[in-house]
Amino acid sequence: MEMDTRIKDISPLTYKSGKLHKIALLVISICLIAACSKVAEPPQTREIEHYDEYHGIKVLDSYRWLEDFTSDEVKAWVNKQNFFTQSFLSNDFRDEIQKDLESIWTSEYLSTPFVIKNKTFFYFNNGHWQQNKLMVKDCDSCKERVLIDPNLFSDDGTVAMSAASVSPDSNWLAFSISDGGSDWKIWKIMNINSGQFMDEELNWSKFSSAEWSPDSLGFFYKKYPQPDGDELAAVNGSPKLLYHLVGTPQQEDEIIIENKDDPLLSWSLTVSDDGKYKILYTSKGTDERNLISIAKYEDQELIPIVDQFIASYSFIDSNENYLWFLTNDMAPNGKVVLLDFNNLELGFQEVIPEGKNSISSINMINGSFVINFLNNTFSDVKYFNTSGSLYGSLKMPAEGTISGLGGKKEDTSSYFSFTNFIQPSQIFKLDLKTNSYEKFWEEELNSFDTKAYEASVVFYPSKDGTLIPLHIVHKKDLLIDSSSPILLYGYGGFNIALLPRFSKRYLAWMNQGGIFALANLRGGSEFGSKWHEQGMLLNKQNVFDDFAYAAKYLHSKGIGSPKSTVIQGRSNGGLLVGATMLQNPELFGFAIPQVGVMDMLRFNKFTIGWGWESDYGSPEDLNHFENLYSYSPYHNIKQGVCYPPTLITTSDRDDRVVPAHSYKFAAKLQKLQGCAQPILLRVETRAGHGSGIPRDKQISEIADIYGAALNAMP
Repeated sequence: MEMDTRIKDISPLTYKSGKLHKIALLVISICLIAACSKVAEPPQTREIEHYDEYHGIKVLDSYRWLEDFTSDEVKAWVNKQNFFTQSFLSNDFRDEIQKDLESIWTSEYLSTPFVIKNKTFFYFNNGHWQQNKLMVKDCDSCKERVLIDPNLFSDDGTVAMSAASVSPDSNWLAFSISDGGSDWKIWKIMNINSGQFMDEELNWSKFSSAEWSPDSLGFFYKKYPQPDGDELAAVNGSPKLLYHLVGTPQQEDEIIIENKDDPLLSWSLTVSDDGKYKILYTSKGTDERNLISIAKYEDQELIPIVDQFIASYSFIDSNENYLWFLTNDMAPNGKVVLLDFNNLELGFQEVIPEGKNSISSINMINGSFVINFLNNTFSDVKYFNTSGSLYGSLKMPAEGTISGLGGKKEDTSSYFSFTNFIQPSQIFKLDLKTNSYEKFWEEELNSFDTKAYEASVVFYPSKDGTLIPLHIVHKKDLLIDSSSPILLYGYGGFNIALLPRFSKRYLAWMNQGGIFALANLRGGSEFGSKWHEQGMLLNKQNVFDDFAYAAKYLHSKGIGSPKSTVIQGRSNGGLLVGATMLQNPELFGFAIPQVGVMDMLRFNKFTIGWGWESDYGSPEDLNHFENLYSYSPYHNIKQGVCYPPTLITTSDRDDRVVPAHSYKFAAKLQKLQGCAQPILLRVETRAGHGSGIPRDKQISEIADIYGAALNAMP
């Protein structure tokens, strides 16, 4: 029997000295939770006796049936979970956050423009559209026009444009479409000048860009075999790199490379701006190390240049017979090297040696290298000539994150964006001849004053003494004490850096009197490949320790307490939250693991999960198995332990981290929870891993999770 157990927040809200307080006794909050747990028990989840054997160890997997996440039985179970969860999500906090977000989100959005053959392209949203529109200006003085409007793809905004690539002559656009958040993409082609679409569609593409040929007649892309069985769950391997000629059917596409003997290999191809060279990258999963082969564009045979997976190599640009690359070979922070294609026996020659700061991005513009370094997570842009000499830098009035700076080596100007935790996006046009810039556009939010907020960064010691950066952001007039609500966010993996950026969702949290904190955990790229290595494979426990010690540091400084600390992370960050909350249940007041990798013994059994073995290790390897088993969230829930209130979120069409991870984790945590604290599962429909989610769904999710977190606090 099911009943409506929706609990209304009966405690009024008030603001005092900028801080949010509930005018309710702690005992009332406790009674609410206790009553809720008695009236509304979580849905019963069927258990089966199923064991897997790893290296002689039998491991019980009682909820294996939930892996069939598109079956009618699992869908019915999800509906019950969503109904149960909704009874906890209706409260005054949610309503306030929803109202605030609706106001915040009405601001205009503009992406950093890029220019191809005198045409300027950018994405734009007036704040009300579900999806951003791709715009084009056909000349500097021309009025912008809509090129692609994804809002016309579906009534609810759940069909999105994922990627777009403009041909070198700026006459053609190849763009990909995602249905309901899936990683599967359909490529389509438009004539930019006429606005007409070509008839052909390219199916079964995933994790692929479109790289145009120099003559603009076609492009290279990656295609996987059509899955056997469920397209949202089946393992993806053995991709092909294809060349598509515009105006021809997909079945006539030319196979550039494939390897049926090694289904884990993957490829991408880059064509130099001058059209003289093609560079083939070979990779395995998410491993940053890659192989490269090079040929003159018109030649069929590619020459292997790097034939072992020892480091990462990324092509920057070329000039006549010289090609420049960014690599971390014997240089964890990155360095620039030169290859003479007429004298390959010389190998790579160092041009810009490794520095004390890691390289975040690099491009060649105005005949020089424009390098974006990370200095304690903040952008530090410097200019080097082709001889490797430093001759200038880009100065900003504040610390923050710079992105963009695209262009070609003959360009003398470029666009870039600047932001930080309290500065909404600003876009500037940079004149590289004078090293001066002027503001092109600035995001303006309703009733937002950047001077009313403050951000700082501190370094705290983790368990092993390693110093970890921690960004702390809040309203200036906020009275901070042990009851202050803290939202602690982290990721820590796959060589991905979390950099200071303005976020509407975190603004909504701070507007409720909360503190936002972001920890730059090991496993990311904030301090080069060494930082990544310290948080991967057998070092993964460092990441969980870094996260827990961020909370401990805050509490030691009188900033919040365990009861007022919320932890949040997505994907690999969902794993982070799951593992850390299980290891330190007394340290947090609320946990939000989102689209997380929760079953570390079976992550490689679905879609592209095998590709994460480079960061996690393989359960088939004994040492890796023992490590994975030691922290796998699904396998480390203990009977009778009181875990903090937890809101697990996922999406029914997530085919990257399939929802079965969250389903199994939620079912087991609900079964073994040792107290009345609720364990909730929120499953979004018609959505995937995160990209392309329409405006209204984003606002609803943020209001749900932050409202639930604040409402659970005493």
